[in-house]
Formats: sequence, C-alpha cells, structure tokens
Amino acid sequence: MKLNLLSCDAPRPDRRAISKCIVEISLNINESLSNELTDILLEGDAVAIEVEDKDTGSALRALRKLSIDYEIIE
Repeated sequence: MKLNLLSCDAPRPDRRAISKCIVEISLNINESLSNELTDILLEGDAVAIEVEDKDTGSALRALRKLSIDYEIIE
C-alpha cells in the first residue's frame, strides 16, 4: 500500500522517532533516506512511502501516535 505523509501536527516533533518509524514501516527505505524524508516532511512537503499490506494497521497507528497526517494512495 502506498501512503502520502502530508504533515506533522505535533507541537514539538521528535525527528528521531519519526525517522525510525519511517524505516520500520516502509519498504526499501534506509536510515539516511529516512532522515532526508523526515526533514522534507517537517518542512511542510508531502512524502510518499510504500508499506507492506500485512503491516498496514500497525503502520497507520504508529503514524497517528506521532501526529503525522497521511492519505492512502492505493
């Protein structure tokens, strides 16, 4: 499943936690790319990632816990 990460509404977003979450839930994203994607997301631009279908529920829960708004693309 593909997700668009739209924004982070947390008053003080935890960059390390967001980056770690992206690495854990997404396919084919390493730590350095995750750090770059986290910076892009926190600057206000959308980021597209792909999540394994079997991990969808836990991935969406983790994103909500970090106050990350997302949309499901497919």
